[in-house]
Amino acid sequence: TLEALTATTLAVAAPLGPRRTFAVRVKKADSGYAYGASETERLLGAEVCARTDWKVDLGDPEVTLRVEIVNGKGFVAARRLDGPGGLPYGTTGHGLALISGGIDSPVAAWLMMGRGLKVSAVHFHSAPFTTAASQDKVKELLRVLTRRQPSIDAAFVPFAETVQRRIVEAAPSRYRVVLYRRFMVRIAGALAEAAGATCLVTGDALGQVASQTIANLATVDAASPLPVFRPLIGLSKERIMDEARRIGTYDVSIQPDEDCCAYLMPRDPAAATTHAELLEVEKALEVESMTRAAVLAHGSFTIRFDVAEPVPRRRR
Repeated sequence: TLEALTATTLAVAAPLGPRRTFAVRVKKADSGYAYGASETERLLGAEVCARTDWKVDLGDPEVTLRVEIVNGKGFVAARRLDGPGGLPYGTTGHGLALISGGIDSPVAAWLMMGRGLKVSAVHFHSAPFTTAASQDKVKELLRVLTRRQPSIDAAFVPFAETVQRRIVEAAPSRYRVVLYRRFMVRIAGALAEAAGATCLVTGDALGQVASQTIANLATVDAASPLPVFRPLIGLSKERIMDEARRIGTYDVSIQPDEDCCAYLMPRDPAAATTHAELLEVEKALEVESMTRAAVLAHGSFTIRFDVAEPVPRRRR
């Protein structure tokens, strides 16, 4: 009722002190309420003026009293806090994000969550040849990302044991990083399809490193069974770092660790490759069996917003 709205509006205004300028803004989505939005603004504004020493200022008020009337209820507020924006969780589908532990990939996952994509994660590590630092860091990054979606299913793949060693033994060093990436999207694609995800998400930014040239990105895409989305593709490193600070992942990402692609990194990575060229190189590798071995060796768990430790997850 108008009486209830008036009493509530005065109660909301009371703690804000004397001598304020104000405006009332009403949104109405209830045909059962007797007054229109503009009329309600005038009536509530008149009551505030009559009961306080506040003055109306519709152009630049110190306080905006917001009233929403919907489904038989009225909501009154004097303060508005912006949320992260975007689309609701899971409304546009399900994707699998490749999370390295660096600055870029968590930002990419966050941005896709903002477009309504439910995001699961896969992390490739080089244990036991490196420490568990990258795995611990990724778990902490995923915990930060659960501020955007309530839980994240994650798969951790022992990449050195199943893939990297064989590439180092059998392939020219200049192709090593692109081969790593091609196997990553193959493995991630298999894990995604098993989980019901229909796309992959990476933190690539055009020209940032040798593997992120147009030619090499196309070569990696050619090996992927699913579409690969790169929301950071046109951003500078500075803008990505600013976004990482804003969402809370930056301080975690800069902690030292040993990334799997840094392990056994070649001195002369190829800046331009083709799919046909890499297919020829991959003839020396058992692509299907290596991919299958990596998929079978992964460990899986779920990071939940309100649970301190990862929850082990049964494999499908």
